[in-house]
Amino acid sequence: MAAASSVAVKGGRLPELEDDDELDEEPGEVIESAPPLKVGEERELRGSGLRKKLLRRGRGWETPEFGDEVTVHLVGTLLDGTRFDSMRDRDEPLTFKLGHGQVVSGLDHGIITMNKGEHALFTVPPELGYGAAGRDNVPPNVALQFEVELVSWITVVDICKDGGIIKKIVDRGTRDEQPTDLDEVLVKYQARLLDGTIVWETPEEGIEFYVKDGHLCPALSKAIMTMKRGEKVILTVQPQYAFGGENNCLSGAPHNVPSNSALCIDLQLVSFKSVIDITGDAKVLKKILKEGEGAVTANEGASVTVRYVAQLEDGTVYERKGFDGEQPLNFVTDEEQVIAGLDRAAATMKKGEHAIVSVNHEYGFGTLEAQQDLAIVPPCSNLVYEVEMLDFIKEKAPWEMTDTERIEAAGRKKEEGNVLFKAGKYQRAAKKYDKAADYVGEDGNFGDGDQKLVKALRVYCWLNGAACSLKLNDFKEAINLYIEFQNVKALYRRAQAYMETADLLLAEVDIKKALEVDPANRELKLLHRNLQQLQAESNRRDAKIFANMFTWTSKDSSAPSKEEEGVPVEIERTADSSVPVGKGTAPNST
Repeated sequence: MAAASSVAVKGGRLPELEDDDELDEEPGEVIESAPPLKVGEERELRGSGLRKKLLRRGRGWETPEFGDEVTVHLVGTLLDGTRFDSMRDRDEPLTFKLGHGQVVSGLDHGIITMNKGEHALFTVPPELGYGAAGRDNVPPNVALQFEVELVSWITVVDICKDGGIIKKIVDRGTRDEQPTDLDEVLVKYQARLLDGTIVWETPEEGIEFYVKDGHLCPALSKAIMTMKRGEKVILTVQPQYAFGGENNCLSGAPHNVPSNSALCIDLQLVSFKSVIDITGDAKVLKKILKEGEGAVTANEGASVTVRYVAQLEDGTVYERKGFDGEQPLNFVTDEEQVIAGLDRAAATMKKGEHAIVSVNHEYGFGTLEAQQDLAIVPPCSNLVYEVEMLDFIKEKAPWEMTDTERIEAAGRKKEEGNVLFKAGKYQRAAKKYDKAADYVGEDGNFGDGDQKLVKALRVYCWLNGAACSLKLNDFKEAINLYIEFQNVKALYRRAQAYMETADLLLAEVDIKKALEVDPANRELKLLHRNLQQLQAESNRRDAKIFANMFTWTSKDSSAPSKEEEGVPVEIERTADSSVPVGKGTAPNST
């Protein structure tokens, strides 16, 4: 950093603005509708007494912020034109950090309104200049003028907020996306000790690695996740984020790194490939090699056309579709027409997208051996698919359909749910019932003639969805079932869920309501008997607990206890018992 000139350095700590944020805006934003300054125009900045006259426009729209390192040409004069210092005369631009007290406050607040290359004249009142103290060649309590050209600036970021990794942005890069810890990045860097000794640098083509795996030192991954594609930075890394307190000899490095050494790293994020955790458990990962078109993905229920090469982790290809004259594969997502990993990944892809999908065996062929077109897939094999989404046709959303189409679609989904329920595929069946209910949701504008049918479909799907929740032991979801006061099946199923969560009083309320409507119902009576047994068992446990409590408190405190006699005391524990409640069955069930 260049030494600060006498024109800029404060003689001491001078008063700041009462509210620094008041000047952290372009001068044209004093009033929302106020236009930006024109060349030759002068304006006061937010009532601070600091005035700015635009002499030449800059480039772009970005402006520096407090904490950034700026490089400027300065000429300082008194109001009568007396020059007291000039960078231009010495052909030495001044470099300093904004907001760090290295220049007078008026300059800090003026420069944050400038674009790169801009040339402006600032008139600084005494309280934002050298104040009552003055300085060499500057009398006390005088206003000053600074002619400023903003040559460039470097954005400075304290990545960990503890001074351990300071990032200076040399080139901001393109686009706004930043890599995550799952992504694969391509970087170039040179790492040096503070004395300039190079300890490691990448080949000319750079080096690829997954952010989560780390590379070189902890600072590198932390910094990369704050960078944009193409961004170039200079990192100053303290020992705790470098190699700590031990000597390190990096493989292939020309020099050892002494203990407790800080590093300076020139780093460029060349590119990165986004990796998405499809299933949320890191067992189906999609690495995007080529972005698809637009923002629309296939999603569940879409008819998709893909081509792919499928292989084992050792590179053995066991299936190929859409290459060497073969037809691509067409399938409907969420219909179990392909392995779950490929199915779930395809539902997230855009048209034209090209990706590598890594599939854990749990989302592949599981523990079974699978004979495929080109090879046998052994049990518990993890799989790798290179997939391209050629095209897809999305399933129509409810708002894209006519009322008749919505009713027909709901009926189809309901029947598909019934088939899945009977096959024991309760999770997929629940999805079908949910979709069917969405098609005939209350937001539809169904005619009077359709209202009865629509309401029946909706309630049917809600009830069967609750039955799926019971089968999946998701009792809270079953309890959230929509209840119509006179619906026996709904009350029955919610009572089942309450019994499973030991809410016996609420279960009794629902059973009694249902028996009022259908007092002869055999399943209800059986459920009621089961509930009574559970209540009796609960009462016996409670009575025993209270009896033991009263026994302990009534003992003669003067008599020696078993502990005092050296005899260990065993506290009797009563195990919980339960009575089967016939989960998933109901009068007139699916």
